[in-house]
Amino acid sequence: MERYIDVPFTKETAAELKAGDLVYLTGTIYTARDAAHKRLQEALERGEELPFDPAGNVIYYMGPSPAREGRAIGSAGPTTASRMDKYTPALLDLGLRGMIGKGRRSAAVREAVIRNGAVYFAAIGGAGALLSKSILESGVIAYEDLGTEAIRRLTVKNFPAIVCMDGSGDDLYETAAEQYRKE
Repeated sequence: MERYIDVPFTKETAAELKAGDLVYLTGTIYTARDAAHKRLQEALERGEELPFDPAGNVIYYMGPSPAREGRAIGSAGPTTASRMDKYTPALLDLGLRGMIGKGRRSAAVREAVIRNGAVYFAAIGGAGALLSKSILESGVIAYEDLGTEAIRRLTVKNFPAIVCMDGSGDDLYETAAEQYRKE
């Protein structure tokens, strides 16, 4: 099914999304990769506020290339999501509604997705230049010293993603592989 949704979004909206759905996201999303996730975790351990409220929001596992003239951002392709798996359950428990990356997720992430009614989206790897066309604005909001791994706030319009894991735990990486083996 093809869906257009505004971000941030609610748990009720997440519950309507099913593994395999093609979704176009419009609104605000945040970027964070390994180093930023480590700092977020350390901030949580110290009892500090995070640089953005994860509740209802989406994190895109991406570190952009420099913007070309007239563009908000350079190439903006996804990175491998499993590198953030050790940090993800804590963010989901704070209300993070979605993540965008590529590749499989751990059992702990799957359990946290189900527990919190969240969604894991995949963006097409290797299509960073095309994906960047859906990004209207980009600005660093935290950890500027991390360069491309700094946390950014992005304004997106019709950003394409595929629901790879829905709130019931259905995982497209598993079901697609099973279907392929049967054919």
